[in-house]
Parts: sequence; C-alpha cells; structure tokens
Amino acid sequence: MVFRQESNFYYLSGCSIPSAYLLLTFQDGTSLANNPSLQLFIPKTELADLMWSVPPPSIQEAQTLYEATLVAHTEALPEAIHQLLKAFPEAIFHTLPKGSPLFPDLAEQYSGIPLSRNARVTDEFLLAALHHARLTKDAAEVALIKKANEISSRAHEVVMRVLGQGVRGLIKKGKGAGTERPLLPGEWLIEKEAEAEALFVASCRREGSVHQAYLPIVAASTRASTLHYCCNDKEFAWGPVKPHDHKNDNHLAHDQDKEFVPQVLLIDAGCEWDCYAADITRTMPVGNGGKFTPEARAIYELVLEMQKLSFETLEPGLHWDAIQLLCHRTLVKGFQRLGIFKSPESPGSGSWNSEEAILASGVSTAFFPHGVGHSLGMDVHDVPSASKPENNNTISGIPLGHPDFYTYLRLRLPLREGMVVTVEPGIYFSPHLLAAIRDSKHVDHEVLKKYESVGGVRIEDVVLITKEGYVNLTTVRSDVDWVEGVCSGNL
Repeated sequence: MVFRQESNFYYLSGCSIPSAYLLLTFQDGTSLANNPSLQLFIPKTELADLMWSVPPPSIQEAQTLYEATLVAHTEALPEAIHQLLKAFPEAIFHTLPKGSPLFPDLAEQYSGIPLSRNARVTDEFLLAALHHARLTKDAAEVALIKKANEISSRAHEVVMRVLGQGVRGLIKKGKGAGTERPLLPGEWLIEKEAEAEALFVASCRREGSVHQAYLPIVAASTRASTLHYCCNDKEFAWGPVKPHDHKNDNHLAHDQDKEFVPQVLLIDAGCEWDCYAADITRTMPVGNGGKFTPEARAIYELVLEMQKLSFETLEPGLHWDAIQLLCHRTLVKGFQRLGIFKSPESPGSGSWNSEEAILASGVSTAFFPHGVGHSLGMDVHDVPSASKPENNNTISGIPLGHPDFYTYLRLRLPLREGMVVTVEPGIYFSPHLLAAIRDSKHVDHEVLKKYESVGGVRIEDVVLITKEGYVNLTTVRSDVDWVEGVCSGNL
C-alpha cells in the first residue's frame, strides 16, 4: 500500500518516512521557547528494505531533507529521552491520543521510559493544540493547497473536454488488423461514472499527485442527489430504446449510436499535493449535445448565484453561520422565482408563503441539507474538533432562519485571515428528503415534479480568507456558458 503520513505528525515534521518518531522539546523562558528542539528518528535501512521496497533515506540524506535539530536512527530514541529527562526532570510528555485507530501506536519501549522516571505523560492537550493551529495556514501551506487545486482543476477540465470530444464525434474506437486491440487513452469515451473517475485520477497522477484527498464522488443522473455517493459504478442513463436495439448483442458502445438521456454528471474530487488537499465539485451536462436542459440550467444558475453571493460576503470576522443563512435565503428567493416555492401572490396563497415565513419553516433543508463549506488543509475536513468546537461561545441565542440549517455545518466560527475554506452550495432533489415535504403548503408540487429529474447540482471552490476578503484557489471555471461550451466540444 502507498504510505500516507499521519497529518499531525507531518504538520510538525514535514517527514513522510514510515515508522519515524519525533521528539520536540519546548521550555518557556529558555532559548527553546523561540527555537524548540526537533529531533527526528528514522528507521535504519535493512537488507529486506532494499530487496522488497524503496528504503528510507540515509541519515545524511534526511539531514538535507528535513529541518531538524538532530536526525538519527530509531535505536537512538531511548537515549535521547533519557537525556531530555536529565535536562528537564519536570518535563511533561505530550502525545497523540493512545488506543485510537485514528493515530499510530506509540511503542511501549519508548513511551514507558518517562513513566519509569515518574514523568507525566498525557494525551489530553497536544491534539487540540495542533487542531487549533491547523485552522489557519501560512504561506508555504497555502502554496501546497494551491498546487493541489491547480492539478485537480485541470483534471476536472480534462473530463469535461473528453465529454465534449465525444459529443463532436472526435473520438473513434481503434481497431487492429482483424482483431480488437485495447483502447488507447486518446480513444477513451466517457459513458460510465467509472470512466470519468479513471480519467480524473489518471490526470492527477500524471502530474505527480500520489493520493486523492478523498474517494472521488462521480454521480450521473438522479444519483447526483446522493451527497456522498461513492459507488461510481453505473452507466450514464441512455435511451430511448429503438425497435431493433435488442439485437445489438451488447455492442452498443463507442462507435455505435448511443443516445444519452439529458442528465447531469456531478464530480466531487480533489487530489493531494505533499499531504495538502484540494476539494472541488463541478456539475456538467451529459446528453442534449452537451447542454443543460432548461430545468437543469435554472438550478445550476441558482447554485452559482448562491456561491457568488457567498464569495461577495467573505471577510475576516464574519461568522460562517451567516454564509449558511445567506445560501438558504438565496435558495428560497430563487425557488419562488421558479415557482417551486409559492409566494404571497400565488393563487390561493397569502403571507404564510412570504420569504421570511418559508425561511423560518426550514423547508429549504430538504433541497440544501448540508453545510455550505468547511475548513480544508492537510485533511479534507481540517479539522472538525477545532472548526466546530463542542463548547462554542461564538454561537449565542436563537439560530437565524431555522435550527436545521446548521445541523451538518462543519465550520461554526468567525472567519480568520489565513483560513482556507470550501464554498460549496448545492440543490438536490432526493426522494428520501423530499418525502418529508410532500404535503408542504409552501411547495407547488406540480412545478416541483418538473425539476426532480435534475437529481442534484453542487459547485465547490476552495478559497483563502485574506485581510481584504478572499482569493479563489480553484482555477477550473464554472460559469454556464463555459461549461456548456467545453462539454459540447465547442470550446
């Protein structure tokens, strides 16, 4: 398995070597307050390492790779702990949580040394301190997140452009001399969710990214209404079935005429670069010549409006709850324009269908059930214990709008300069969620039926909060004309 370093260890060390140990020493009132000692211990190369896999670097190589006070082999760690205890007999040893599957085990041969000297060993404080520190990023971290977003943005565009080439008939199935041969990358069509995922991941891997930041979500048709759809194993919806299609012997693919039902393809995917994540969602049209249907376009434009208004509001000091409320308010106004939600002027209606009344009812959560975004960094949700603290004095009084707006919000703090967050509004037509509002007096159910086949639309970008507002780190475009132009093969 490809190794991925534990995020907190990497945050402190920058070291991606498996089975490495880190001994940091900080002492207030000494030179260690400004320049803590950082001792890195790495495994010694064994013959089996050389035979089976890539060995860890030598001590000399590691000294050039990592900014450590000392680099030594792991066998030197016990003596280093003994020396530290001699210099600081009252030292407290802070570790990551013990006995948790989320963190590596700390071998007893090392953790037992402080205990044998009656030193205090605790796992109560280190993780919380790290998570708090990770909420804001320095320039080096932002550069890594930016790189991950640039690679991921190009991968999203690759998928769109291959879809567009398919629409234009520019991709032909290659054949050998009398026998079928494997298709080359330039001959790949995208007719299944898995094929879109494969192209996305391949594009990231070609640019040097080792890991995806999370399992890609590639959902076509009404499956786009499942927020964390992860199967990616279905074909695109196609039809109608013609009189003689049953005789095609399952060969209706690639150079045959397959008509896709107009649908959306939602791809929520992002790679990692040097342990820092991207998280991007694009929703694109499939079928209909690479154009959205009128209903899908209307929903897409409304989601884009939700995101645009969110962008315009971002600044340090603004509470993230305000962005969540803004998105729900924008959805309610948009649905009233489309006729999905009634307004006071609707036939047989009244003030109970005003914007404020609908907002207060919470009915919009059936269409936008998740949070508008989250903190992002080394982990794609970076990190909920700090971004949504259990004891949160930044939230007071009665929630604005409806309490359900905030149930799944992973960030519930005022924004700070240096935070990196996603802005990812969405609108979904999930039959499971819609079941709860089938008798709602706020909904025109006949109009709603016209939109349910859209499935879902989400648009997600990664932004850095700056002193003046924000900088968008995601480079792939999302405006309707560009997306349709690329997906239809006209750009």
